[in-house]
Amino acid sequence: MRNLNYLFLGLCTLISLGLSAQTPNIPNVPGKCYAQCLIQDQYETVTEQVLVKGASSRVEVTGAKFETVTEQALKKEAGSTLSVSGAKFETVTQQVLSKEAGSTLSVSPAKFETKTSQVLAKDASTAISVLAPKAETVTEQVLVKDAYKEIRVIPAKFETVTEEVVLEAAYETVSATPAKYETVTEQVLVKDGYTTLTVVPAKYETVTEQVLVKDAYTTLTVVPATYETVTEDVKIADAYTTIERMPMQFETTTERVELTAATTRREKKSVSKNCLSENPEDCIVWCVVEVPATYTTYTKQVAKGCAAGYTQTGDDCIKTTEVPAQYGKRTYQKVKSPATSTSVSVPAKYETRSYMKQVSGATTTSVSIPAKYTTRSYQKLVSPATTSKTTIPAKMGKRTMQKLVSPATTEMVEIPAKYETRTYKKYISGSTTSTDVAAQYATVSMEKLVADASSSKTDVAAQYTTRSYQKLVSDASASPATAMGSNAYETRTYKKLVSPATTKTIDIAAEYKTISKRKLIKAGGFTEWKEVVCDADITTSLVRRVQQALIDRGYDVGPAGVDNVIGKDTKIALKKFQTANNLPIGSLDFETLKALGIK
Repeated sequence: MRNLNYLFLGLCTLISLGLSAQTPNIPNVPGKCYAQCLIQDQYETVTEQVLVKGASSRVEVTGAKFETVTEQALKKEAGSTLSVSGAKFETVTQQVLSKEAGSTLSVSPAKFETKTSQVLAKDASTAISVLAPKAETVTEQVLVKDAYKEIRVIPAKFETVTEEVVLEAAYETVSATPAKYETVTEQVLVKDGYTTLTVVPAKYETVTEQVLVKDAYTTLTVVPATYETVTEDVKIADAYTTIERMPMQFETTTERVELTAATTRREKKSVSKNCLSENPEDCIVWCVVEVPATYTTYTKQVAKGCAAGYTQTGDDCIKTTEVPAQYGKRTYQKVKSPATSTSVSVPAKYETRSYMKQVSGATTTSVSIPAKYTTRSYQKLVSPATTSKTTIPAKMGKRTMQKLVSPATTEMVEIPAKYETRTYKKYISGSTTSTDVAAQYATVSMEKLVADASSSKTDVAAQYTTRSYQKLVSDASASPATAMGSNAYETRTYKKLVSPATTKTIDIAAEYKTISKRKLIKAGGFTEWKEVVCDADITTSLVRRVQQALIDRGYDVGPAGVDNVIGKDTKIALKKFQTANNLPIGSLDFETLKALGIK
């Protein structure tokens, strides 16, 4: 196994701490193994875009477009004459007020009628004559025994009842007191009060005013149009622009780009012939060799510029020339002042008229006439005739009868009540006879107001007169006429610019070339002590996992594949893996195992 380890290490000098503990600069960690391995330059691959041809643009030129235009040019402006229509009037007849409406009042005096009425001369009264009370014999059936029901089993029970009965009814005696009178004097109405009315007629005043006879109007006078001869420049052809395009001229240049920077590396040379050690490994010669930088060459297009008079626009050269418009002369008649009209205002005409205007309407004044009274006397009843009564009490006596105490309680037989006839004196009353004494009246004549004085109003219509005046229907006006014809034209031809010359810029993207180069991150070319797998730990299991990890990453470990032996092909594959991943070269160190994913 030891021979296998020496064969595998190659470039590293394996030193076990157990064998050479005093070797200088070796980490002093018991149980671990270290080897002095070559540290190579560390690079990273950088990809960058290098400009081959800068971004540019090209110009497409579109020349100006023209069309021949024929148009009617004014030779003489149209004028106009004015035809004047005078003001028009119509005769209007209307009713005008000559006297305002008013009213008249007619007075109807108060009306009376003579009425004859009976007035009281003496109040009515009653004369009373007193009659002594009279007695009459009254026969009546009195109850001797109540009706009852007889029961066959238990007869009814009776008790004897004694009660007071009227033997002679009470009555009253009446004495008469004659009526008393007094003489009363009072005012009685002879004639109702009333009102008299006096008419105050309406008042008028004469009013004078100005009334329209003819509306105001306007008269028009025509002023004809005037012309002047005008000469002007007219365009024959529009101005335009010409554009000339010349492609940009380019030249090809070559440029070198560094791919890998210059560096140094150590190379192991053959053992010196002067080596005295029996072990050739003690006399290995390491030489520092310069590794030159690597380059690549590419070409690119560089613009040279434009010729004189041209301007660079993108990748093209443009020359713009302005061509002015072309003009000629033409003459035409232009209206200096159009036909107009002058107007004169004719004022309205008025005349004076008078009419009666009401100042105040008809009214009435009233005078109140009081009622008339006369004095008369009559007998007024002070107290009427009266009577006084004296009550004579009734005379009473005793009578006995059988009164039912309890009826039979079984089968009952109706036993009718028993009556007996008794006679007693009944006083009708001591009475009075009254004789009405009629009131006494006297005949009185008086004038009774039937209707008070009143006034009736009669409306008097306003008075109108007919008048005529001239009313303006339409004022004087001027209407344009075509007597002078329309504008006069002539035909002329010129070139009209439809669209100017234009340029269209088309952008052309820059051209790039992708270059990959290695960038030095850390310079190598020296040896360092690295921890490596000790001989005792290099097992067939570890070798198998190393070989499989190399195969998984695309490295060839030999035709046998995973054979658990680190032979020549496995060593070459391992060195390639270490070189590609900037790992120490020459030993199975722990950094390499970690990079392979082996613990």
